[in-house]
Amino acid sequence: MSIDLIVNPWDLDASSLLIWGIVAHLIADWPLQNDWMAKHKANLRHPAGYVHAGIHGALLAVVFGWVALPLAVAHLLIDTRKPVEFFSLAMRQTQPHGAGYDIGIEVRIWADQVWHIACIAVAALVVTA
Repeated sequence: MSIDLIVNPWDLDASSLLIWGIVAHLIADWPLQNDWMAKHKANLRHPAGYVHAGIHGALLAVVFGWVALPLAVAHLLIDTRKPVEFFSLAMRQTQPHGAGYDIGIEVRIWADQVWHIACIAVAALVVTA
């Protein structure tokens, strides 16, 4: 088996890798994430984040092969919420306030998703370069 198949087992182009990577990410991040993971994944001392990142790694491995490992690590770090908080404050985005309907929470949720998908996009480009 060549190294190319271990990295890109389906021999997909960058666009296809991105699409399937996003599908795998969304499945892992939404239907396969339970309440326990969602509540505790931000704490690197708690196993929930590692379990959640492991699910991502397993699904992304189907698409990316071993490149899913650094993607899972990136997912774990993004889910600590620190990178999203830092960027959100630096860009002066709407911040969460916590009372009633709070657009700031939605901004953070979508920013989190954008960072995850951006990592997948970079991986798709690197794998097919």
